[in-house]
Amino acid sequence: MMAVKLLPPADDAYNYPLLIKQLLLSAERYAGDNEIVGGNNGKRYSYAEFVERVHRLANVLTEAGVKEGDTVAVLDWDTPRYLECFFAVPMIGAVLHTVNVRLAPEQIVYTMNHAHDDLVLVHDDFLPLIAKVQDELTTVKGYIQLTDAEQAPQAPMTTIGDYETLLAAALPEFDFPDFDENAIATTFYTTGTTGNPKGVFFTHRQLVLHTLALASTTSMNDNMQLLQASSVYMPITPMFHVHAWGVPYVATMMGLKQVYPGRYEPASLVRLFATEKVTFSHCVPTILQMVLSSEKAKAIDFSGWQVLIGGSALTEGLASAALERGIQVYTGYGMSETCPLLSTTWLPQNAAELSHDEQVRLRVKTGKPVPLVNMRIIDENGRFLPHDGEAMGEVVVRTPWLTQGYLNEPQKSNELWENGWMHTGDVGSIEPSYTLQIRDRIKDVVKTGGEWVSSLDIENLISQHPAVELAAVVGLPDDEWGERPHAVITLQAGAEVDYDGIVAHMQQFIAEGHIEKWAVPDTVKIVDEIPRTSVGKIDKKRIRSELAGD
Repeated sequence: MMAVKLLPPADDAYNYPLLIKQLLLSAERYAGDNEIVGGNNGKRYSYAEFVERVHRLANVLTEAGVKEGDTVAVLDWDTPRYLECFFAVPMIGAVLHTVNVRLAPEQIVYTMNHAHDDLVLVHDDFLPLIAKVQDELTTVKGYIQLTDAEQAPQAPMTTIGDYETLLAAALPEFDFPDFDENAIATTFYTTGTTGNPKGVFFTHRQLVLHTLALASTTSMNDNMQLLQASSVYMPITPMFHVHAWGVPYVATMMGLKQVYPGRYEPASLVRLFATEKVTFSHCVPTILQMVLSSEKAKAIDFSGWQVLIGGSALTEGLASAALERGIQVYTGYGMSETCPLLSTTWLPQNAAELSHDEQVRLRVKTGKPVPLVNMRIIDENGRFLPHDGEAMGEVVVRTPWLTQGYLNEPQKSNELWENGWMHTGDVGSIEPSYTLQIRDRIKDVVKTGGEWVSSLDIENLISQHPAVELAAVVGLPDDEWGERPHAVITLQAGAEVDYDGIVAHMQQFIAEGHIEKWAVPDTVKIVDEIPRTSVGKIDKKRIRSELAGD
């Protein structure tokens, strides 16, 4: 290692640790009259009240026996109290486990035992589940009830008490300690195609650095001012999924008005957008499609709403539909293991002069790496490939907020970090301008006749048919070609199209050189709903299984 010169600090110099409590320092400074709103129950909190509630929650947790290094699990919808947990739990030195409430019961039990949860905060809706499996939870010592009702209903199990009653009785001040910024602050579980969910974890230092990078990214482009003092933020990504992409930490640091919608229901989301004057949200494509397709959305003017799309590819069809409704959509890229932000759409200075189609093509690109991200593509032998927009390889990254491994999974951790770069499992190309375009997941690339065909490219082209609402493409085994692409689609309300219509639609892209003829799917199945994972992504594992069984 290179020798560098280090100077001794002053005797009384304060070695400022990057802790989550430091993000809370500025919240009240900038908030003014901004509020934190609970769409689930209509309650509104000033930032002064919010900060006091964080202090009270810290006292509740310590009174319940939570110590530094213990793990506190939360099973809740997106609420202001979840935001309070984002701060209070790690600020006392404990680890926040954001439980994926959409997993199967046996997987929820697995993740809670694997994380060694000590205390569980659980919403009324999930109390019956926890009551049923509590004997299988090997490390849990107590439960706190979360309710949206004025008075908590009787719980089907013994609890320490209900959240609001405990907060009301707690002291309003807590002396949050300093400790090592590399202490683990949060953990959650990411699901794959095989095996049990894998636990990823993030330190205070990583979360603070991610927050600062995200804050700069969302305001540094003149044509993509997502978070400013006047912004109104509403997440439509579950708070159990990568800390709602880390945006609640940024919004709180900036003192923005925040709206937490509770359980996601299209009509409720549309209502909150209109009544609270929401300006910025983020979600996976299927959630945006669900909102746009809802009956209540038909009468709404969405002008002024900026939405960052991630989790899976934003197709040109959906991007075009959103822009036509007044929604400014952008693409963000990352994964659970990356905290998650790696890259975002980058619009040029003359973006307003571009045509609708040119805007769409820019907005669906995976974008430029954000500050502090070092991104490369490699071939199957680990060699770096050129950034010429043509070469395709696995995307590998380095940045200070990447998880250092999987919780208690050393072999999988070593595979994730082979040769000192985090391996994303995504196939992409990088243009000379540094713009990344994800072509597919390695496991989802269709290998037909010795050629790699991007399932995302095919989905994108199919989605541009006016009758198609959403498309998903998977590869299935084929005796002659190795694999062949097959598609499932949902249709716009009242629209009709058949296989021949899709093939005819694809012919124009073959003629224009966008795809080869072997990229046209062998079958197109029209379905009422495309399967999704627990976080709203298209579930290609299940689609493959269902198509193979047909």
